[in-house]
Amino acid sequence: MPKFNLPNIKDIPIFSVPDKPLINTTQDHLPIADIVDELVLFKNGAAAVVMESTSLNFGLLSDQEQEAVIAAYAALINSLSFPIQIIVRTQKKDITSYLQFLDSSYTKIQNEKLKSLMTSYRNFVSETIKTKKVLGKRFFIIIPFSQYELGAAKSFLSITRRSGPLPFTKEYVVQKAQISLFPKRDHLVRQAARLGLRLKTLTKEELVALYEDYYNPNIEKIGTDQK
Repeated sequence: MPKFNLPNIKDIPIFSVPDKPLINTTQDHLPIADIVDELVLFKNGAAAVVMESTSLNFGLLSDQEQEAVIAAYAALINSLSFPIQIIVRTQKKDITSYLQFLDSSYTKIQNEKLKSLMTSYRNFVSETIKTKKVLGKRFFIIIPFSQYELGAAKSFLSITRRSGPLPFTKEYVVQKAQISLFPKRDHLVRQAARLGLRLKTLTKEELVALYEDYYNPNIEKIGTDQK
């Protein structure tokens, strides 16, 4: 019977490597360095302002109103001297809590006609979600700030003297980004008002919630607090 020379257990590399704790965090793999007030700061020195827009039901407008909206949108596009990003985020919604709210409201109705209307409405909602997906849409406009706007000399120094998540001090990046982005933000707010849209700049708390939901997607539920 042939003999096999088994390696010494001490020679197996996996046993000779000491255990090391995992010190990397999720933040190390994200491009975001920090969120200061209404600014998103990226690790390469770039920044951005994120605004959420209300929606407009174009199909319900009259012909004259539609022409006015198209003209206002064309004026907005032609007025831009800087890049923007338009993002439409679509999410599947869970309306279980909304159906439960309808059921609890039904028990409180005394009028028989209103009960009949409530029953018809709930059946309509139930049949709709069986045949179609209930989707929610959110509209965002992002104004980017490039790291190259920080200056060529500063950019060269950042390559050789970089320390920390940002190539420069946070105060310097925030100051330069605010000077560049805030006038552009105000311009878009004024132009969007002519379309009947309201642009809201997301706060730090709203930005954190948005990015957390983006990197950890979850089905959004429609409850009684939705308007």
